[in-house]
Amino acid sequence: MTRIVSGFAGSLTLKVPKQGTRPTSDRVREAIFSALEARDAIAGLRVLDLYAGSGSLGLEAASRGARVVTLVEKNPQAAALCRANATAVTRAAPGRSAPQITVSGQSVQSFLDGTNAGFDLVFIDPPYELGEAELAQNLAALAPKLHELAVVMVERSSRSPEPLWPAGLELDRRKDYGDTTLWWAAPGADDSAEPTGH
Repeated sequence: MTRIVSGFAGSLTLKVPKQGTRPTSDRVREAIFSALEARDAIAGLRVLDLYAGSGSLGLEAASRGARVVTLVEKNPQAAALCRANATAVTRAAPGRSAPQITVSGQSVQSFLDGTNAGFDLVFIDPPYELGEAELAQNLAALAPKLHELAVVMVERSSRSPEPLWPAGLELDRRKDYGDTTLWWAAPGADDSAEPTGH
């Protein structure tokens, strides 16, 4: 069972696809959001949840005060559940403070190639079988869409290599949770900037 952990929709049960997705465990999700709240990196921000599955990461951010949340999930059944979950979270919002939540049924690459929006917080939790080259292509398309102080979190198998970070995006830190590794990245200098000595 997958639930919203905290915020105005705390304890709300989310619908999860029966197959084809790998929901982030409650333990890892709580660790992610504790770290983000310590950075003050949720409230009022624009959030993007790529390979959204049930939408649990983006909707958790919505419950905790994100202003605009976009869930991207190309699997039709999972996208339908994202919409149902988004509606449930929106209904739980107090008064007129409901976040704006949208669901895109495109592939991640198509969405990134086509959007002009900018984002403050991005979750990337692709299927473990996603190839490293495709993930690198996603990251390269994402980098120009990030606001200056944006946070990017990539969730991968602990057996997967470090993602290939494009120009304009650099590793902040790595954290392991059993079979799961979280890679935290942030906008950095691109190749045209002076070398930083790293």
